[in-house]
Amino acid sequence: MTKLHTDRFYINGTWVAPQGRDTLPVINPATARPIATVALGNAADVDTAVTAARAAFPGFARSTLAERLDLLAAIRGRYEARYDEMAETISAEMGAPIDLSRRSQAQAGLGHLDGVVAALKQFAFEEPNPAGDLLRHEPIGVCALITPWNWPANQIALKVLPALAAGCTMVLKPSELTPLSALLFAEILDEAGVPAGVFNLVNGDGPTVGAELSRHPHVDMVSFTGSTRAGIEVGRTAAATIKRVTLELGGKSPNILLDDVDLESAVRRGVRQCFNNSGQSCNAPTRMLVPRALYAKAAEIAADTARTTPVGDPAQSGRHIGPLASDMQFDRVQAMIAKGIAEGATLLAGGPGKPEGLEEGYFVRPTVFGDVGNDMAIAREEIFGPVIALIPYDSEAEAIAMANDTPYGLSAYVQSADPDRAMAVARDLRAGTVFINGAGLGQGSPFGGYKQSGNGREGGFHGIADFCEVKAIARP
Repeated sequence: MTKLHTDRFYINGTWVAPQGRDTLPVINPATARPIATVALGNAADVDTAVTAARAAFPGFARSTLAERLDLLAAIRGRYEARYDEMAETISAEMGAPIDLSRRSQAQAGLGHLDGVVAALKQFAFEEPNPAGDLLRHEPIGVCALITPWNWPANQIALKVLPALAAGCTMVLKPSELTPLSALLFAEILDEAGVPAGVFNLVNGDGPTVGAELSRHPHVDMVSFTGSTRAGIEVGRTAAATIKRVTLELGGKSPNILLDDVDLESAVRRGVRQCFNNSGQSCNAPTRMLVPRALYAKAAEIAADTARTTPVGDPAQSGRHIGPLASDMQFDRVQAMIAKGIAEGATLLAGGPGKPEGLEEGYFVRPTVFGDVGNDMAIAREEIFGPVIALIPYDSEAEAIAMANDTPYGLSAYVQSADPDRAMAVARDLRAGTVFINGAGLGQGSPFGGYKQSGNGREGGFHGIADFCEVKAIARP
C-alpha cells in the first residue's frame, strides 16, 4: 500500500502539520490490527482550512465551464493512474474484498465523475424563465463535506466532484475509520492541479472536526452522509448559522416479491444484494416481503443462499464477503442478531458469533431471519451487516403498506414477471430510489431519501444543483 501523508492535512494546496497532537490508529478489520496512524484535527485546524477555502472562493467561483471541465478531466486521468492503489487502500482499511473494491468501490469514483461531467456539460447556469427574468445558478460558497466509511470513494466523489463542478470551495472530513482513501484522493486532486484552497482535507472525529465544521460561521453548506442520529446532530449544530444542510442517512429498504415472480432467482438475488459489501450499504434490501403462499419455499432458498455465501480474507480474490469495518460495528450486528432471536423471529441461517476459522477480525455469519413481524426491531432498525429479515404478506396492498411503514425512505426494490405491474407498485413506494428486477441506477441519476433517510440528492444534475444558490434578476 502506498505511503500516504498520514501525519498531515491538506490545506491551501499543501500538506501541513496538525495544530494538535492527537492521533488514531487505522485498523485492518480482517486482522483487528493497526495498519497506519493518522493525525486528528481540532478546531484550529478546521478554522485554518475554512479560511483557505473562503479566500479561494471568489476566484474559483468565477472559473469558466471549460476550466472546470478541464479540471475534472485532469482528475479523471490521475484517478485512473492510481486506481489500483485506491482499490487496495479501501480493501485494507474497511475490509471490502479486493475484487469488490476494484469492481465497485474504486470504480464508483470514476463512475460518479463521468456522471457529473455529463451533467455539467448540459447544466444551465444562466437561463431565462417563462416570466422573462434571468435565473442564475451560482456556487453556494464554502462547503463542509462529511463522508462515511462504508463506501469511501463513492461518497467522497459524490460530494467533492459536484461541488467543484458548481464552483464551490470545500473542506472534506472523511470518516476516521477510512481516512487513507481520502488522503489518496487528496493526492489525486493535488496532482490534477486543483487550485490552492479550493479543496482542503482535515481528518478527525465527528464530535470535534465534524461539529466544528457544522457550526463554523464561514461555512455556507454542510453535506453529510452517515447515520440518522448523527445527521440530526449535524442539522442541529448547523441551524444556528442557517446554513444549507443536505443529508444522506440511513435506510431499511423493502424488497417486495410479487406473486408472479421467478422465486428462485428473485430470492437469491435479493439475499446477495443485501449481503453485498458485508451488508454495509445504506440502500441494502434488508426486508424481503414475500407472498404467504410462496413464503416456505422462499425461506428455504434464502437460508441456502446464506449458508453457501462464502466469507473470507478481503485480500484474496473471489466472490466472498469480508469482515465488518470495525469492532463497534461488529458488536452492533451481534446485538441485533441477539435481539432478533429474543423477539421470536425464526433463525433460518447464520446467527451469533464468527464463521468457523475466522476468529481474528470482525467477521460475522451471513444471517437470515424468518417469521419476522414488521414491528420487530430487526425490521425497523438499520443493522448494517449481512442480516436479512423475511416478512410474509397476504395482499399486494398489504405489502406496499408494510414497505412504507418505516421511518426511512432511501430505497426500495420490486420483483415481478410483469414490468408494468412492478412499475405500478414502484410508484406507490415512498423511497428516493426504486430498483425493479435487479436493475441498477445509472450514473448521474439522483440518489437520496424520503423521511428520516435525509434530504437533497446526490449525483448528476441534481447533485450539482444542491451546491448552487438560485438568483433571479429582473430586467426591463
